[in-house]
Amino acid sequence: MNNHRYDIAIQGGGPVGLACAAWCLQKFPEANILLNDRNPIDDADLAAADSRGIALSHGSKLLLDTINAWPTECANIHRVHVSQAGRFGRALMTREELGQDALGHIIRYRDIHLTLRKALRAIQANSPNFVWHHLTSNTHADLINARCIVHAEGGLFKKQDWVESGRDYGQSALVGLVEVENALPHQAWERFTSEGPLAVLPSHYGSNILNLVWCSSPESAQRRLALNDADFLSALQEAFGSRIGKFLKIQDRRLYELGLNYRKEITTKNEVWIGNAAQTLHPVAGQGLNLGLRDAYLLAEKLTSIFSGPEESKTPALIQKTLQEYASSRKADRTTTIGLTDFMARVFTLNIGPVVLARGLALAAIQWLPPVKTALARQMMFGRR
Repeated sequence: MNNHRYDIAIQGGGPVGLACAAWCLQKFPEANILLNDRNPIDDADLAAADSRGIALSHGSKLLLDTINAWPTECANIHRVHVSQAGRFGRALMTREELGQDALGHIIRYRDIHLTLRKALRAIQANSPNFVWHHLTSNTHADLINARCIVHAEGGLFKKQDWVESGRDYGQSALVGLVEVENALPHQAWERFTSEGPLAVLPSHYGSNILNLVWCSSPESAQRRLALNDADFLSALQEAFGSRIGKFLKIQDRRLYELGLNYRKEITTKNEVWIGNAAQTLHPVAGQGLNLGLRDAYLLAEKLTSIFSGPEESKTPALIQKTLQEYASSRKADRTTTIGLTDFMARVFTLNIGPVVLARGLALAAIQWLPPVKTALARQMMFGRR
């Protein structure tokens, strides 16, 4: 494998790496691409793997539709209700006031992964120079003979082999599926508590089975994980309140550590980092995978502009220049999304009087000033352009 000269080598077969390969090949089917994937060639293990609900923006849906990679099983979000537990201030966003089919979507991680694999296999049929290699042992980027190396292996916070800039929020997310009494269909709830955000989100299992994401200190999260179902539901009811009626059942509880990790420079020479390999975010606004998909789509545009051209144009200098242009084009979106997510993760856990008041006023401004609401919603849906 390593003796062959590739134009592009993509390291990582998660959703962002798969999407990048698919968009490159869609734009230029003859592209000479290697995809190194640490997942097995068979889908069976992935089909039984990570079932947590992931938020995808409407902008991500539009991108994935271009390669027929939208999962059939998903829950659409038509309304988002944001509030502070026991404090002044709330905001409600609806698809109608923003003129969109949906504000976002909740999809199981494994469904995104499997649908992208299926989409890439369909594109592979018309891509004679594409090699999809399923690794059985570690392969390092410096062993790959490629003009451009794309790092798309991200991983979860504290399970990554790189740490550059960021912060440990001292929080864990307890996720699961919760059954409620009176849920409005297609509504997402984001409730900010003194320990962190508490989100209750739609699922494709039905309007009364919702995805739960409860962020708190690691100690509190571990304690709640160990509770029996009745005590857990009682604690959840106390923290969330009665806005959606009674919490009836909980299942599939798991913990994830939360933090921010990002690279200041996402390119060097002929290498580029995208998705969680470039930035790992707090889930407070559900922006991590959305930002990664925008990375992949825009990088594919840049790379195919070079490699679809004549051989003499594929010089190291031009490749490096193009990657630098890509990094510049992503700066505003990355900076805004990282900054907004980091700000929300930190400021909504502060219980200082003036900060609490400011939070309430900010939520009121979102509710009663349409331009503010529209700007925030469009950032969440489409990123910074």
